[in-house]
Amino acid sequence: MSFDAIFAPLSEPMVFGTFIGIVVASLAVVIGLTYFKKWGWLYSEWLTTVDHKRIGVMYIFVAIIMLFRGGVDALLMRAQTAIPENGLLNSAHYNEIFTTHGLLMILFVAMPFVIGLMNVAVPLQIGARDVAFPRLNLLSFWLTVAGAILINVSFIFGGSPNAGWTGYFPLSGPEYNPGVGNNYYAWSIQISGFGTLMTGINFITTIMKMRAPGMTLMKMPMFTWSILITSLIITCAFPVITVTMAMMTLDRQFGTKFFAMSDGGMDMLYANLFWVWGHPEVYIVILPAFGIFSEVIATFSRKNLFGYGSMVAAMVVISTLAFLVWAHHFYTMGHGVLTNGVFSITTMLIAVPTGVKIFNWLLTMRHGKISFTTPMLYALGFIPIFTIGGVTGVMLAMASADYQYHNTLFLVAHFHYVLIPGTVFALFAGYHYWWPLIWGFRLNEKLGKAAFWVMAISFNVAFFPMFILGLDGYARRMYTYSAATGYGPLSMVSFIGALGLAVSFILVAYNIYYSFRYAKREGSDPWDARSLEWCVHTPAPNYNFAVIPTVTRLDEFWFAKKEGRDLQAGKIEDIHMPNNSQSAFWQGIAMTAWGFFFVWAEWIPAAIFLVITLAFMLYRSFQKDDGYHIHVAEIEETERRYDENGGLRGAK
Repeated sequence: MSFDAIFAPLSEPMVFGTFIGIVVASLAVVIGLTYFKKWGWLYSEWLTTVDHKRIGVMYIFVAIIMLFRGGVDALLMRAQTAIPENGLLNSAHYNEIFTTHGLLMILFVAMPFVIGLMNVAVPLQIGARDVAFPRLNLLSFWLTVAGAILINVSFIFGGSPNAGWTGYFPLSGPEYNPGVGNNYYAWSIQISGFGTLMTGINFITTIMKMRAPGMTLMKMPMFTWSILITSLIITCAFPVITVTMAMMTLDRQFGTKFFAMSDGGMDMLYANLFWVWGHPEVYIVILPAFGIFSEVIATFSRKNLFGYGSMVAAMVVISTLAFLVWAHHFYTMGHGVLTNGVFSITTMLIAVPTGVKIFNWLLTMRHGKISFTTPMLYALGFIPIFTIGGVTGVMLAMASADYQYHNTLFLVAHFHYVLIPGTVFALFAGYHYWWPLIWGFRLNEKLGKAAFWVMAISFNVAFFPMFILGLDGYARRMYTYSAATGYGPLSMVSFIGALGLAVSFILVAYNIYYSFRYAKREGSDPWDARSLEWCVHTPAPNYNFAVIPTVTRLDEFWFAKKEGRDLQAGKIEDIHMPNNSQSAFWQGIAMTAWGFFFVWAEWIPAAIFLVITLAFMLYRSFQKDDGYHIHVAEIEETERRYDENGGLRGAK
């Protein structure tokens, strides 16, 4: 590991300027925390907390930071291709940018944002005080952060991965990519994948074992159902990518030939294993979005969700078919007609349960008293835009037609028409919707609506031209093209749309600042919602419920409000809570260092940090920590203060 090899990327002015910006921003944060004497507060209240709500906030914070990084990558790509023969980026830098953009947006924006909302809402929706394994929840977060750090430091230390976000062999093998970039790729996915797998196990246990008395499975909110099914997909899919990345590491760093094109290896084995995980991964970020839209549409239509049972069944069918369609990602790579035909049929079938959900949402709104709040606008905008993505997905499902569409901008447009309205719109809807649970006030509605309209319009301006360009033969991942192709005008339109998307994200960020400064604190249940998370005070106390509610039917809170019942009426007793976990924080740091030194094949420091990691695990195995109790007098005092300050449960 030579000095020149580590800092080679800094020879590029754009990378060096970014590095300086990161250093300056980091120094500003350190100076600010030191000046205001907030290090102790940060460490005890956030970095080591096991409160599921605060862990959720930290996940969302990481997702927004990564969204900024991935968004800058996207802008650079659109700027590079806005005009023919542009020299803004060279081919090597462009390859790194589109690789990290895809990896960041899927694994370090969508996934942390989804898991953040899971943490905020699910325990409250089922009437629980926390998740089943609070310390494991914190460790899962820090492993996600470790993976994010590794992929982000790569562009400064050694070079970013450059073989596409899928990392296909042989391009990502040591023969064609001897640098460390794709080592970062493998280790960031492996370490963050451990955290995601633990999250899936944690939430399955939480939902199955910690529901409020009387809450059967068919009385759970739809978002909780979506998280249960998503967690099951995670536990089935993520071991596959973990093993695949381990095999990639063995090939790249230890000379094995699992995915080589010689000595008995098989590069297509990698493609199959990747997409056995990769396509279920799409539904890992889509199904929670469906759950969010279900909550939002029912709340702001002032109606119960139409076809609750069919919605649950549709998600179960989608989760099953998600594991039966992976080969549609490479129809053109040598399958026979029979294989392509089978996967073509299964891919088309998955549109059926998805269509069922679309009609259920439309029928929920029928005859409803719709309130056009910011979360509802995202839900309404999702339906027509996502439908375009779904229809073009059926077009791509036809194996014979896919030979024309494959590897063109038509495909790029398709998956953005699925993932941005299907995931990003949902995440912003949920973020606006559940914001009061954490902070006790709503985000500004005018700014929220302005951000939505700029985002929705700019998205279509950015990506609809790609359908036309793709049908005209524009291959994806091309860093430049000649003026004779005629791609220039529509590429410029796409760049303008990307600039509009950047403006919308700036509005989202400004809304946070503006609302913290000017928003009025409100009572509980500001949306007049239907599910249990809104029967707590806002912001929710660390113990969530003074008395665990009893559930007798779906939308229990809605009916309790109409009947004038307080779901938390009853005898208050001492509440047992878990202590903070310092070991999870330090273990996350140790695993970050372990991954970094493994990337560089520095075996002695890698071994040292592996031993430290194992020591933390051993320490936790023998640690006796009985937590602490919040006593009745303290609970009653907390409840009294909330009531005096307007935090009445169900207050309007």
